[in-house]
Amino acid sequence: MNQDQLKQAVARAAVDYIRPKLEAHAIVGVGTGSTANFFIDYLAEIKADFRGTVASSEASAERLRGHGIEVYDLNELDSMVVYVDGADETNPRLELIKGGGAALTREKIVAAVAEEFVCIADASKWVDCLGSFPLPVEVIPMARAHVARELLKLGGDPVYRRGVTTDNGNIIIDVHNLKIDQATALEAQINGIVGVVCNGLFAQRAADVLLIGDKDGVRTLKR
Repeated sequence: MNQDQLKQAVARAAVDYIRPKLEAHAIVGVGTGSTANFFIDYLAEIKADFRGTVASSEASAERLRGHGIEVYDLNELDSMVVYVDGADETNPRLELIKGGGAALTREKIVAAVAEEFVCIADASKWVDCLGSFPLPVEVIPMARAHVARELLKLGGDPVYRRGVTTDNGNIIIDVHNLKIDQATALEAQINGIVGVVCNGLFAQRAADVLLIGDKDGVRTLKR
């Protein structure tokens, strides 16, 4: 199978995985990116089984509404049964790097509210040590230079992602050449830099379940 077919396979597996958990009042959190888009398309087939969704980006919200799926403001809700999203990297502890699509902050917020976080990925995203994929950091625009200097001190090579503005009106700095073996600690350290809104390490709230697709099919891994 090619990469798109692997993404479709894990997206289909995610719908099969969450369907038994859904009830008429259930809210499903939906992520952002190419794999999440396949999930949205398959989720539309069972839209009668749940109440609606929360989207981690305007792009995902638009795609959901295009399928006739209700999209709620997270502030209107007090619970969410599951959040399904892709990843740019995942390690054996199900810690993730996310944010290639610049939606990392909203993704992290939705993941924090969900009772269960299901990550869907093809085998190319599996690594022993996070950091080959540049770590996205969402930054208040006026703090760009300051944050870049602080990221240099951590041993990374910060690069401003030109032409990209997040749904929150901020910018992205991608940090290259990091070898991340203490993801939880680094996540907190970067978030402590003044001017940082959020970074793309999902370690304090790692995935609970990983559905990963390769040539042999889809495997389910749990923390």
